[in-house]
Amino acid sequence: MEKSTMTLTRKIQLMIDLPSDQKNEMWEKLYRYQNLCFRAANLIASHLYVQEMIKDFFYLTEEIQYKLADEKKDEMGMFNRSKTGTTARMVFDRFKGEIPTDILGSLNNTIQSTFSKNKADYWQGTKSVRNYKRDIPIPLPVKCISKMKYDTDKKAFCFNMFAIPVKTYLGKDYTDKRVTMERLLKGDIKLCTSQIQLKDRKIFWLAVFEFKKEENHLKPEIIAEASLSLEHPIVAKANNLRINIGSKEEFLYRRLAIQASQKRIQDGIAYARSGNGSKRKQKALYKTENLESRYVTHRLHMYSRKLIDFCVQQQAGTLILKNQEDKIGIAKEQEFVLRNWNYYELQTKIKYKAEKAGIELIIG
Repeated sequence: MEKSTMTLTRKIQLMIDLPSDQKNEMWEKLYRYQNLCFRAANLIASHLYVQEMIKDFFYLTEEIQYKLADEKKDEMGMFNRSKTGTTARMVFDRFKGEIPTDILGSLNNTIQSTFSKNKADYWQGTKSVRNYKRDIPIPLPVKCISKMKYDTDKKAFCFNMFAIPVKTYLGKDYTDKRVTMERLLKGDIKLCTSQIQLKDRKIFWLAVFEFKKEENHLKPEIIAEASLSLEHPIVAKANNLRINIGSKEEFLYRRLAIQASQKRIQDGIAYARSGNGSKRKQKALYKTENLESRYVTHRLHMYSRKLIDFCVQQQAGTLILKNQEDKIGIAKEQEFVLRNWNYYELQTKIKYKAEKAGIELIIG
């Protein structure tokens, strides 16, 4: 039976809600947690690999039992607890008192799940064991969040995470983050285990929300067809009605203009007035940092939203993306198209919006 709910992730910036003299202590705490997660993640991955590959240790004696199971549940089992519990207990014992066990438990479950998906490739030798980096996100279980409310004086959503007071920074918020947080406080949606990402002395909350799928009274027998092209980002057709979403001039030319602007700034840096080193000379370049990627992400969100709205208006319960393999193949052959067109990213955004609206997506 198809699930009536789905999960979506929203990236929300957080700010430590404490006086300046207390913030450094909280930052040290967060970076300490991140370092411990980095070490624990690599330990868990290494142990899981050894456990999975132990059958290939042909030089072990016949008396060695190597079934990855609890000895209490299987006489051939080699563990004194469940397979999941082995790595969990290992990191609990090693980092006890340094980091909340709820964080380690969530981290263990995530890495176990990731390892299970890739273990066939590990066994065949087509992949190496994943190496987790120092900037690994910190798991944020729901248990570690408390006192969530909207503060009218600060005009922000405030809560405690790991006993650290924080508040949200939504900026102008052209998305649905504010509405989502309001629905969370009302109890309309559910918060799941999330993650905290530390980047450039900024805190980002990768919040995972569980939504109920929209009820749009769609008809599965009505089929909408869409194709992604260079002239128009999306061309859609349903019920003998055809629409073009976006245009080459709107998307591609604007993107090329941003690239040309950044190239002119880079060329002009050599002649910029110095005074405070490279930071002063590259000031103009910092202002345009990630400008192109932000523009592309915004446009692709808008195009995919218009496509799903069109399907809902036509009551189309099925959406077919036509000839995508051919289009992606052409893009790979032509460097200009591959550099400036985002077939896969647009396809990904269409996929989750279709699932949320209750539309079956078929990629041809």
